[in-house]
Amino acid sequence: MCFSVSRRSDRMLVTPLCLMLTCLQVSPDRSQFFRYDSISLNCEDPINTTGWKVKRRTSDSGVRPCYSGWGYSSAASSCTIGNTYPTDTGVYWCESDTGERSNEVNITITDRAVILESPAMPVSEGADVVLYCKAETNSSKHKYNFFKDGRLLRSNCSGEMTILGASESDEGLYTCSAAGLGESEGSWLTVFSDGNNQHVQLTSLSPTSSALPTASVSFPGSRLLCHLIVGIPYLVSTILLGLIYRDRRRATEIVADQRKNLDVIMERIV
Repeated sequence: MCFSVSRRSDRMLVTPLCLMLTCLQVSPDRSQFFRYDSISLNCEDPINTTGWKVKRRTSDSGVRPCYSGWGYSSAASSCTIGNTYPTDTGVYWCESDTGERSNEVNITITDRAVILESPAMPVSEGADVVLYCKAETNSSKHKYNFFKDGRLLRSNCSGEMTILGASESDEGLYTCSAAGLGESEGSWLTVFSDGNNQHVQLTSLSPTSSALPTASVSFPGSRLLCHLIVGIPYLVSTILLGLIYRDRRRATEIVADQRKNLDVIMERIV
């Protein structure tokens, strides 16, 4: 029996993907939640802070935006689910009025007694990843087990496991269990390098599911291309206007010089 008190690290993971492109941020930062938990979803865009809406796709209600009844918005680009239910399990993303889409995040709401708290977003190669096994009952009395692809990795009383310097070999389906309470749902952990960060996501799966994680992000180069398409005409127009102004100024100066010379010649003739 365990009697140690779990102490959680204050380390936060920074996903480089969200520093340049539109991202759906999940708070608390994890992909699994207990029934009746509260979740905050926010669309973060370093370029455009408006014009994004949170949407989701669930197995029973299809694609629906936040304001359609499953959540409430304090701002256009955010959404909060006050009391979650297993029917809230699904894929969440941000979408603009023009159809641009952010990363997708798979969120699982479970009525199990144990969840695995793992980052909602993929993690960068070399980062330290902290996983927590959380039980609904008093966590200080349970022994926790962490598994990767069905293989036992670690057992402890703290309910915490750290992956130091994550690499591609750490990718896989992670689950955890608490003695006497059963096993959590599974979360697929994706590790990406800085040069390969455009087609990744973190997928939550049942430990018994045979489904494979899907790599899906709909914004990769299209959003950057969109900004370039919009910005380049303004840049070209500015350059052309500058050249036209310069040529007109030179023409004006030439005409003025010609008139001055003509006046001098006329004075001499007179």
